[in-house]
Amino acid sequence: MNNISYSKFTSVDPDEMLKVLNEDSLRSHLIEHDYFTPESVRAWMGSKVEVGDTPGCRIRAVYVDAHLAGWCGIQPDDNGFEIAIVLSNRFWGSGIAVFKTMMCWAEELGHKEVLFHLLDSRRDYKSLATLANRVCKTQLMGRSFTTYYLTVGGATAISST
Repeated sequence: MNNISYSKFTSVDPDEMLKVLNEDSLRSHLIEHDYFTPESVRAWMGSKVEVGDTPGCRIRAVYVDAHLAGWCGIQPDDNGFEIAIVLSNRFWGSGIAVFKTMMCWAEELGHKEVLFHLLDSRRDYKSLATLANRVCKTQLMGRSFTTYYLTVGGATAISST
């Protein structure tokens, strides 16, 4: 099993994060935006540090076996708080473990429900739908998402299906 650890963005090398965030395979599942530059990734990371300092939020870099894999976070959403998991293609197999950790964080932070938005480029996940109170199609920033409304503190058993 892989060793997963989490670090505050203040201890992350922006050049490493730049490489991860600019991977085309990762970008295919995100809202379209310009490629990051050394300057823009530093500004983006600074904004995520601010979000992570907001009550009810937590933003972290994800390391798998000491390699920067991406980032995850609990951040504000128009309908409450959302979880975000953004991992390099080579670490996608670690997503379930990261998800479980984030659901524990959500409980620690006192959330009753969190949303998980998956871009329409992603398949539907039966195991997420089973955990969700509600699943619906949503529009954010001009794109379609499947949004899972997840109860915090309930069972977080999830499989890869």
